[in-house]
Amino acid sequence: MRNSRRGAVDPFIVMDVMEAARQAEEGGRHIIHMEVGQPGTAAPQGARDALAGAMSQGALGYTVALGIPELRTRIAQLYGEWYDVDLNPSRVIVTPGSSGAFLLAFTALFDAGEKVAIGAPGYPSYRQILKALSLQPLDVQTAPENRLQPVPDDLRALDFDGLMVASPANPTGTMLDAPAMGALIDLCREKNAAFISDEIYHGIEYEAKAVTALELTDDCYVINSFSKYFSMTGWRVGWMVVPEDHVRKIERLAQNMFICASHASQVAALAAMECHDELEANMAVYRANRDLMISGLPKAGFDKFAPPDGAFYVYVDVSAFTQDSRAFAGEILAEAGVAVTPGLDFDPVRGHQTLRFSYARSTADIEDGLARLQRFMAARGFV
Repeated sequence: MRNSRRGAVDPFIVMDVMEAARQAEEGGRHIIHMEVGQPGTAAPQGARDALAGAMSQGALGYTVALGIPELRTRIAQLYGEWYDVDLNPSRVIVTPGSSGAFLLAFTALFDAGEKVAIGAPGYPSYRQILKALSLQPLDVQTAPENRLQPVPDDLRALDFDGLMVASPANPTGTMLDAPAMGALIDLCREKNAAFISDEIYHGIEYEAKAVTALELTDDCYVINSFSKYFSMTGWRVGWMVVPEDHVRKIERLAQNMFICASHASQVAALAAMECHDELEANMAVYRANRDLMISGLPKAGFDKFAPPDGAFYVYVDVSAFTQDSRAFAGEILAEAGVAVTPGLDFDPVRGHQTLRFSYARSTADIEDGLARLQRFMAARGFV
Protein backbone atom coordinates (compact mmCIF):
# COMPACT_ATOMS: atom_id res chain seq x y z
CA MET A 1 0.00 0.00 0.00
CA ARG A 2 1.26 3.50 -0.78
CA ASN A 3 2.66 5.69 1.95
CA SER A 4 3.96 9.23 2.36
CA ARG A 5 7.48 10.58 2.57
CA ARG A 6 6.44 12.34 5.79
CA GLY A 7 6.37 8.99 7.56
CA ALA A 8 10.03 8.32 6.76
CA VAL A 9 11.33 9.63 10.07
CA ASP A 10 14.25 8.23 11.99
CA PRO A 11 13.68 5.92 14.97
CA PHE A 12 14.02 7.25 18.50
CA ILE A 13 17.16 5.30 19.38
CA VAL A 14 16.62 5.45 23.14
CA MET A 15 13.44 3.40 22.64
CA ASP A 16 15.53 0.75 20.89
CA VAL A 17 17.93 0.79 23.85
CA MET A 18 14.98 0.37 26.22
CA GLU A 19 13.82 -2.64 24.23
CA ALA A 20 17.30 -4.20 24.31
CA ALA A 21 17.40 -3.63 28.08
CA ARG A 22 13.94 -5.19 28.44
CA GLN A 23 15.05 -8.28 26.53
CA ALA A 24 18.12 -8.58 28.76
CA GLU A 25 15.91 -8.36 31.84
CA GLU A 26 13.56 -10.94 30.37
CA GLY A 27 16.58 -13.19 30.10
CA GLY A 28 17.24 -12.85 33.82
CA ARG A 29 19.79 -10.02 33.93
CA HIS A 30 19.64 -7.08 36.32
CA ILE A 31 19.94 -3.89 34.27
CA ILE A 32 20.62 -0.41 35.61
CA HIS A 33 18.58 2.07 33.60
CA MET A 34 20.51 5.21 32.74
CA GLU A 35 19.01 5.46 29.26
CA VAL A 36 15.53 6.87 29.70
CA GLY A 37 14.50 10.32 30.87
CA GLN A 38 11.82 9.05 33.19
CA PRO A 39 11.52 9.61 36.93
CA GLY A 40 11.76 6.42 38.93
CA THR A 41 8.90 7.63 41.13
CA ALA A 42 5.15 7.32 40.67
CA ALA A 43 2.77 10.23 40.31
CA PRO A 44 2.30 11.99 43.65
CA GLN A 45 -0.01 10.19 46.07
CA GLY A 46 -2.36 13.16 46.15
CA ALA A 47 -2.79 12.92 42.39
CA ARG A 48 -3.61 9.23 42.53
CA ASP A 49 -6.05 9.76 45.39
CA ALA A 50 -7.80 12.58 43.53
CA LEU A 51 -8.28 10.41 40.46
CA ALA A 52 -9.61 7.51 42.53
CA GLY A 53 -12.14 9.88 44.08
CA ALA A 54 -13.17 11.28 40.71
CA MET A 55 -13.62 7.80 39.26
CA SER A 56 -15.89 6.80 42.10
CA GLN A 57 -18.14 9.78 41.46
CA GLY A 58 -19.02 9.06 37.86
CA ALA A 59 -17.82 8.90 34.28
CA LEU A 60 -14.84 10.89 33.07
CA GLY A 61 -15.71 12.11 29.60
CA TYR A 62 -14.57 14.71 27.13
CA THR A 63 -13.47 18.06 28.50
CA VAL A 64 -13.37 21.29 26.53
CA ALA A 65 -10.47 21.33 24.09
CA LEU A 66 -8.39 23.88 26.00
CA GLY A 67 -8.51 21.89 29.23
CA ILE A 68 -10.57 22.02 32.43
CA PRO A 69 -10.75 25.63 33.64
CA GLU A 70 -9.54 24.81 37.16
CA LEU A 71 -6.33 23.29 35.80
CA ARG A 72 -5.68 26.20 33.43
CA THR A 73 -6.15 28.63 36.31
CA ARG A 74 -3.83 26.64 38.58
CA ILE A 75 -1.13 26.49 35.90
CA ALA A 76 -1.35 30.26 35.47
CA GLN A 77 -0.99 30.60 39.24
CA LEU A 78 2.21 28.54 39.08
CA TYR A 79 3.83 31.22 36.93
CA GLY A 80 3.20 33.73 39.68
CA GLU A 81 4.63 31.40 42.31
CA TRP A 82 7.73 30.35 40.38
CA TYR A 83 8.58 33.40 38.28
CA ASP A 84 6.46 36.33 39.53
CA VAL A 85 4.72 36.40 36.15
CA ASP A 86 1.07 37.53 36.09
CA LEU A 87 -0.39 35.16 33.49
CA ASN A 88 -3.93 35.24 32.16
CA PRO A 89 -5.32 31.67 32.40
CA SER A 90 -6.98 32.14 29.01
CA ARG A 91 -3.52 31.82 27.43
CA VAL A 92 -2.97 28.34 28.92
CA ILE A 93 -3.84 25.30 26.79
CA VAL A 94 -3.75 21.81 28.32
CA THR A 95 -2.32 19.26 25.87
CA PRO A 96 -1.79 15.48 25.54
CA GLY A 97 1.75 15.68 26.89
CA SER A 98 4.35 18.07 25.57
CA SER A 99 4.34 15.99 22.38
CA GLY A 100 0.79 17.17 21.69
CA ALA A 101 1.94 20.73 22.34
CA PHE A 102 4.77 20.40 19.81
CA LEU A 103 2.30 19.22 17.16
CA LEU A 104 -0.06 22.09 17.90
CA ALA A 105 2.70 24.70 18.00
CA PHE A 106 4.41 23.61 14.79
CA THR A 107 1.08 23.33 12.97
CA ALA A 108 -0.16 26.73 14.17
CA LEU A 109 3.05 28.64 13.50
CA PHE A 110 4.50 27.24 10.27
CA ASP A 111 3.49 26.37 6.72
CA ALA A 112 4.85 23.36 4.84
CA GLY A 113 8.45 23.84 3.77
CA GLU A 114 9.35 26.49 6.35
CA LYS A 115 12.52 26.15 8.41
CA VAL A 116 12.72 25.74 12.16
CA ALA A 117 16.11 26.03 13.85
CA ILE A 118 16.90 23.64 16.69
CA GLY A 119 20.10 23.40 18.69
CA ALA A 120 22.22 20.27 18.33
CA PRO A 121 22.46 18.33 20.51
CA GLY A 122 18.76 18.48 21.19
CA TYR A 123 15.64 16.42 21.75
CA PRO A 124 15.38 14.21 18.63
CA SER A 125 11.60 14.27 18.34
CA TYR A 126 11.68 17.98 17.47
CA ARG A 127 13.42 17.03 14.25
CA GLN A 128 11.20 14.07 13.46
CA ILE A 129 7.89 15.85 14.21
CA LEU A 130 8.97 18.74 12.00
CA LYS A 131 9.79 16.33 9.17
CA ALA A 132 6.46 14.54 9.58
CA LEU A 133 4.70 17.91 9.23
CA SER A 134 6.59 18.68 5.99
CA LEU A 135 8.71 21.32 7.74
CA GLN A 136 12.49 21.63 7.53
CA PRO A 137 14.44 21.15 10.76
CA LEU A 138 17.62 23.22 10.74
CA ASP A 139 20.21 21.70 13.06
CA VAL A 140 22.43 24.35 14.63
CA GLN A 141 25.70 22.98 15.93
CA THR A 142 26.27 24.45 19.39
CA ALA A 143 29.66 24.94 21.06
CA PRO A 144 31.06 23.45 24.28
CA GLU A 145 32.15 26.93 25.37
CA ASN A 146 28.45 27.92 25.28
CA ARG A 147 27.51 24.81 27.28
CA LEU A 148 25.95 23.38 24.11
CA GLN A 149 23.23 26.05 24.02
CA PRO A 150 22.60 28.15 20.89
CA VAL A 151 23.77 31.77 20.82
CA PRO A 152 22.92 34.50 18.30
CA ASP A 153 26.25 34.13 16.47
CA ASP A 154 25.30 30.52 15.65
CA LEU A 155 22.09 31.72 14.00
CA ARG A 156 22.60 35.21 12.61
CA ALA A 157 23.64 34.14 9.11
CA LEU A 158 20.93 31.51 8.79
CA ASP A 159 17.51 31.79 7.19
CA PHE A 160 14.79 30.38 9.47
CA ASP A 161 11.13 30.92 10.32
CA GLY A 162 11.24 29.72 13.91
CA LEU A 163 13.62 28.82 16.71
CA MET A 164 13.04 26.11 19.32
CA VAL A 165 15.14 26.29 22.48
CA ALA A 166 15.13 24.09 25.59
CA SER A 167 16.26 25.13 29.06
CA PRO A 168 17.06 22.98 30.97
CA ALA A 169 17.98 21.06 27.86
CA ASN A 170 17.79 17.42 26.94
CA PRO A 171 20.39 15.85 26.66
CA THR A 172 22.79 18.26 28.40
CA GLY A 173 20.87 19.63 31.38
CA THR A 174 22.31 23.09 30.68
CA MET A 175 20.22 26.27 30.92
CA LEU A 176 19.89 29.67 29.30
CA ASP A 177 20.05 32.58 31.73
CA ALA A 178 17.92 35.70 31.15
CA PRO A 179 20.49 37.60 29.04
CA ALA A 180 21.20 34.55 26.86
CA MET A 181 17.52 33.83 26.28
CA GLY A 182 16.77 37.52 25.75
CA ALA A 183 19.43 37.73 23.04
CA LEU A 184 17.81 34.83 21.17
CA ILE A 185 14.36 36.39 21.51
CA ASP A 186 15.71 39.67 20.13
CA LEU A 187 17.28 37.88 17.18
CA CYS A 188 13.99 36.15 16.37
CA ARG A 189 12.22 39.49 16.52
CA GLU A 190 14.74 40.93 14.04
CA LYS A 191 14.20 38.00 11.69
CA ASN A 192 10.41 37.88 12.14
CA ALA A 193 10.82 34.31 13.35
CA ALA A 194 8.67 32.54 15.96
CA PHE A 195 10.29 31.79 19.32
CA ILE A 196 9.33 28.53 21.07
CA SER A 197 10.66 27.66 24.53
CA ASP A 198 10.58 24.04 25.72
CA GLU A 199 10.46 24.26 29.52
CA ILE A 200 9.44 20.71 30.44
CA TYR A 201 12.30 20.31 32.93
CA HIS A 202 11.43 23.44 34.89
CA GLY A 203 11.26 22.67 38.58
CA ILE A 204 14.26 20.33 38.28
CA GLU A 205 17.04 22.87 38.83
CA TYR A 206 20.00 22.82 41.18
CA GLU A 207 21.90 26.07 41.69
CA ALA A 208 19.66 28.64 39.98
CA LYS A 209 16.00 28.87 39.00
CA ALA A 210 15.30 28.33 35.32
CA VAL A 211 14.15 31.36 33.35
CA THR A 212 10.83 31.16 31.53
CA ALA A 213 10.55 33.01 28.25
CA LEU A 214 7.39 34.61 29.67
CA GLU A 215 9.58 36.70 31.99
CA LEU A 216 11.02 38.35 28.87
CA THR A 217 8.24 38.45 26.29
CA ASP A 218 4.61 37.58 25.61
CA ASP A 219 5.42 37.06 21.92
CA CYS A 220 6.39 33.42 22.25
CA TYR A 221 5.10 29.90 22.69
CA VAL A 222 6.06 28.16 25.95
CA ILE A 223 5.67 24.40 26.28
CA ASN A 224 5.71 22.46 29.55
CA SER A 225 4.63 19.10 30.89
CA PHE A 226 3.65 17.20 34.01
CA SER A 227 6.02 14.39 33.01
CA LYS A 228 9.26 15.42 34.68
CA TYR A 229 9.01 17.55 37.85
CA PHE A 230 5.53 16.20 38.59
CA SER A 231 6.62 12.61 37.85
CA MET A 232 3.72 11.83 35.49
CA THR A 233 5.32 10.58 32.27
CA GLY A 234 2.76 7.90 31.43
CA TRP A 235 -0.21 10.14 32.15
CA ARG A 236 0.44 12.14 28.96
CA VAL A 237 -0.61 15.61 30.06
CA GLY A 238 1.19 18.88 29.42
CA TRP A 239 0.45 22.49 28.60
CA MET A 240 1.41 25.41 26.43
CA VAL A 241 1.16 29.18 26.83
CA VAL A 242 0.57 31.22 23.69
CA PRO A 243 -0.16 34.87 22.84
CA GLU A 244 -3.80 35.80 23.41
CA ASP A 245 -4.51 36.25 19.71
CA HIS A 246 -3.30 32.68 19.01
CA VAL A 247 -5.59 30.92 21.49
CA ARG A 248 -8.57 30.47 19.17
CA LYS A 249 -6.38 29.06 16.39
CA ILE A 250 -4.85 26.55 18.80
CA GLU A 251 -8.30 25.70 20.14
CA ARG A 252 -9.60 24.85 16.66
CA LEU A 253 -6.57 22.68 15.95
CA ALA A 254 -6.83 20.91 19.32
CA GLN A 255 -10.54 20.22 18.80
CA ASN A 256 -9.81 18.44 15.55
CA MET A 257 -6.49 16.77 16.38
CA PHE A 258 -7.15 15.55 19.92
CA ILE A 259 -10.64 16.65 21.08
CA CYS A 260 -9.03 17.15 24.50
CA ALA A 261 -6.33 15.89 26.81
CA SER A 262 -7.28 12.91 28.98
CA HIS A 263 -9.85 13.96 31.58
CA ALA A 264 -8.41 11.50 34.08
CA SER A 265 -4.91 12.88 33.63
CA GLN A 266 -6.14 16.44 34.02
CA VAL A 267 -7.80 15.58 37.34
CA ALA A 268 -4.58 13.99 38.57
CA ALA A 269 -2.44 16.86 37.29
CA LEU A 270 -4.50 19.45 39.15
CA ALA A 271 -4.02 17.57 42.42
CA ALA A 272 -0.31 16.94 41.73
CA MET A 273 0.32 20.69 41.77
CA GLU A 274 -0.46 20.73 45.50
CA CYS A 275 1.90 17.85 46.41
CA HIS A 276 4.86 20.11 47.17
CA ASP A 277 6.47 18.02 49.92
CA GLU A 278 6.48 14.82 47.87
CA LEU A 279 7.81 16.58 44.77
CA GLU A 280 10.59 18.25 46.71
CA ALA A 281 11.50 14.86 48.20
CA ASN A 282 12.00 13.67 44.62
CA MET A 283 14.23 16.69 44.04
CA ALA A 284 16.40 15.69 47.00
CA VAL A 285 17.03 12.37 45.24
CA TYR A 286 17.95 14.10 41.97
CA ARG A 287 20.36 16.40 43.81
CA ALA A 288 22.07 13.46 45.50
CA ASN A 289 22.21 11.57 42.20
CA ARG A 290 23.67 14.58 40.39
CA ASP A 291 26.45 14.84 42.96
CA LEU A 292 27.18 11.14 42.55
CA MET A 293 27.34 11.45 38.76
CA ILE A 294 29.58 14.51 38.77
CA SER A 295 32.06 12.77 41.06
CA GLY A 296 31.61 9.18 39.83
CA LEU A 297 31.65 9.48 36.05
CA PRO A 298 35.23 10.91 35.94
CA LYS A 299 36.38 7.92 38.00
CA ALA A 300 35.16 5.79 35.10
CA GLY A 301 37.02 7.97 32.60
CA PHE A 302 33.94 9.95 31.55
CA ASP A 303 35.25 13.40 32.41
CA LYS A 304 34.32 15.52 29.37
CA PHE A 305 30.94 17.04 30.23
CA ALA A 306 29.33 20.25 31.42
CA PRO A 307 27.79 19.80 34.89
CA PRO A 308 24.01 19.92 34.43
CA ASP A 309 22.13 22.99 35.66
CA GLY A 310 18.83 21.14 35.64
CA ALA A 311 16.97 18.06 34.35
CA PHE A 312 18.59 14.71 35.17
CA TYR A 313 21.13 14.04 32.43
CA VAL A 314 24.87 14.17 31.88
CA TYR A 315 25.99 14.40 28.25
CA VAL A 316 29.51 13.07 27.87
CA ASP A 317 32.10 13.34 25.10
CA VAL A 318 33.45 9.78 24.64
CA SER A 319 35.56 10.47 21.54
CA ALA A 320 38.65 9.26 23.41
CA PHE A 321 37.10 5.77 23.58
CA THR A 322 35.00 5.32 20.45
CA GLN A 323 33.79 6.78 17.18
CA ASP A 324 30.64 4.64 17.31
CA SER A 325 28.55 5.59 20.32
CA ARG A 326 25.75 3.18 19.40
CA ALA A 327 28.08 0.19 19.37
CA PHE A 328 29.78 1.45 22.55
CA ALA A 329 26.41 1.74 24.30
CA GLY A 330 25.63 -1.81 23.18
CA GLU A 331 28.87 -3.06 24.70
CA ILE A 332 28.17 -1.27 27.98
CA LEU A 333 24.73 -2.87 28.13
CA ALA A 334 26.00 -6.34 27.23
CA GLU A 335 29.06 -6.35 29.50
CA ALA A 336 28.21 -3.99 32.35
CA GLY A 337 24.44 -4.33 32.48
CA VAL A 338 23.99 -0.55 32.27
CA ALA A 339 21.66 0.94 29.65
CA VAL A 340 22.84 4.32 28.31
CA THR A 341 21.79 6.35 25.27
CA PRO A 342 24.07 6.99 22.28
CA GLY A 343 24.33 10.63 21.28
CA LEU A 344 23.17 9.91 17.72
CA ASP A 345 19.63 10.50 18.96
CA PHE A 346 20.48 14.09 19.82
CA ASP A 347 23.08 15.15 17.27
CA PRO A 348 23.31 13.40 13.87
CA VAL A 349 26.65 15.12 13.15
CA ARG A 350 28.62 14.67 16.37
CA GLY A 351 26.52 12.14 18.26
CA HIS A 352 28.75 9.23 17.30
CA GLN A 353 31.17 10.61 19.90
CA THR A 354 28.78 11.15 22.81
CA LEU A 355 26.64 9.30 25.36
CA ARG A 356 23.78 10.53 27.54
CA PHE A 357 23.55 9.22 31.10
CA SER A 358 20.24 9.69 32.95
CA TYR A 359 20.18 9.80 36.75
CA ALA A 360 16.41 9.89 37.25
CA ARG A 361 16.25 6.55 39.07
CA SER A 362 16.90 5.68 42.71
CA THR A 363 20.17 6.65 44.36
CA ALA A 364 20.95 2.97 44.97
CA ASP A 365 20.65 2.33 41.22
CA ILE A 366 22.94 5.26 40.43
CA GLU A 367 25.59 4.02 42.88
CA ASP A 368 25.40 0.51 41.40
CA GLY A 369 25.49 1.83 37.84
CA LEU A 370 28.54 3.98 38.47
CA ALA A 371 30.37 1.04 40.05
CA ARG A 372 29.56 -1.12 37.03
CA LEU A 373 30.75 1.57 34.64
CA GLN A 374 34.03 1.93 36.53
CA ARG A 375 34.64 -1.83 36.36
CA PHE A 376 33.76 -1.90 32.64
CA MET A 377 36.11 0.94 31.79
CA ALA A 378 38.91 -0.47 33.95
CA ALA A 379 38.61 -3.83 32.19
CA ARG A 380 39.00 -1.99 28.89
CA GLY A 381 42.14 -0.24 30.15
CA PHE A 382 40.56 3.20 29.89
CA VAL A 383 41.08 4.06 33.59
